[in-house]
Amino acid sequence: MTLLNKNKILLYLFVFSFGLLSSFSLPPYNIFYINFFSYPALLWTLLFYSKNKIVSFNIGWIFGFGYFMSNLYWITNSLTFEDIFKPLIPFALILIPLFLGLFYGFSTLVFSILNPKKDLLSILILATTMSIFEYIRSFLFGGFPWNLIAFSFVNYLEFIQILSITGTYAFNSLVILFFLSPTILFFNYKIKVKISIFIFSLLALFTNYFLGNSNLEQFERTEKKDLGFNIKIISPKVNINRYFQNENPNEFILELINISEPDPSTETLFIFPEGILSSIYFDDLKKFKTLFSNNFSKKHKIILGMNIDEKLNIYNSLLVMNNDLKVLQKYHKNKLVPFGEFLPFDNILSNWGFKKITQGYQSFSADNRRDLIRFNNYSFIPLICYEIIYSGQINNSEKNYDFILNISEDGWFGNSIGPYQHYSHSIFRSIEEGKPVIRSSNNGISAFINPKGQVIGKILATDKGFIEIKSFKKSNKTIFSSHGNKIFFYFLSIYISLIFFFKTREN
Repeated sequence: MTLLNKNKILLYLFVFSFGLLSSFSLPPYNIFYINFFSYPALLWTLLFYSKNKIVSFNIGWIFGFGYFMSNLYWITNSLTFEDIFKPLIPFALILIPLFLGLFYGFSTLVFSILNPKKDLLSILILATTMSIFEYIRSFLFGGFPWNLIAFSFVNYLEFIQILSITGTYAFNSLVILFFLSPTILFFNYKIKVKISIFIFSLLALFTNYFLGNSNLEQFERTEKKDLGFNIKIISPKVNINRYFQNENPNEFILELINISEPDPSTETLFIFPEGILSSIYFDDLKKFKTLFSNNFSKKHKIILGMNIDEKLNIYNSLLVMNNDLKVLQKYHKNKLVPFGEFLPFDNILSNWGFKKITQGYQSFSADNRRDLIRFNNYSFIPLICYEIIYSGQINNSEKNYDFILNISEDGWFGNSIGPYQHYSHSIFRSIEEGKPVIRSSNNGISAFINPKGQVIGKILATDKGFIEIKSFKKSNKTIFSSHGNKIFFYFLSIYISLIFFFKTREN
């Protein structure tokens, strides 16, 4: 620390490297135990510099910068499709992680203001401030709850069954506490105290594991329910570059029909991804009505992501159609991607020649309704692309439903870690809501996931084909689905009460 104290550049390189290291705990790597080194290193460094508020802020900011720069580099791939955006690649690579790193910076600043000491309370304070600012990051300016450190455990289903109670944000706070706990080894406590804390931590960990495992075993004994029809999740893997080449939509449609293998005698719901025909609007699709009516029967219904022009507004929409392309139900996307689907400060930036990244110059419009999609006796909550990343916000109407339906175009991520990160949110939502997830993604991971996060069928981003569903297992309503993100505030009130209690005793 003496060397780092003399050379601030070396200090910041030190914390940057630990932030970068932490990013490898996320999908697709999931080396979660890395955080048992990086998080204690962050806390120990903060304790050494806690009296210097500016340095404390910088430590968190640069840790966050390293973390996000490593796990969000794929954003720059979306800027490679048109020449107008390519000069922005260096800015996106640096400025977005720098901005997101600010939330870590503010959390370490508040930590230093609370004047922590080298004791257990410092772990609780840092876990609290970090989880608060991660929550703020998930909602501020529309929110971007991507790559919370909780996703380190997405592959460990026994551990994350607790999501059905806590939800993502409360679980995230517990995970931060968990990763910070090895710092106790460096505190000036007696060996007996350290051993007692270590045993208690292990006991809590294994209790959670065994309860989660028991939950999964109990669900295994649940009987499957026959749908009475088939659902086909289509994963076409249409190269996104083809959208910019003015290729005849006829070829796209024939390719989709060939992959989906429609059987005219079987009642089937075909689910196609978002954006596979994004070069045309729905009115243009009607020109190809014969292709649909000749290949799909009256027993078929088609769910398709399309752009719709309505009353001078353009919507990114999910349509339910019959084989004659008659629209039976529709949903307009609520949460739009900044710069991807709409241009912020449009009046100013458009004068500089900027536009949204997706095709066309006019920004999409956002709708504020999310009505259930119904088919036979089942209902689906519709989500387009990254709408699935918003924990506690997917069912604002609070109506009961049977499936979470997510269609997406992940080709913007390129051949990167982005599709794996996006897909991991589907597992978290299934456990939180206690509902199966149907995910159809072009150039991404398509899957059918049961209410416990177990993957029943999966098609990787490198493959194409379909997943056929004839039956599913239902789960009981979860505590989180009833209370939502209020649970995070219940946890937060406990953390803050404990901090004030120990601070009062300390004084």
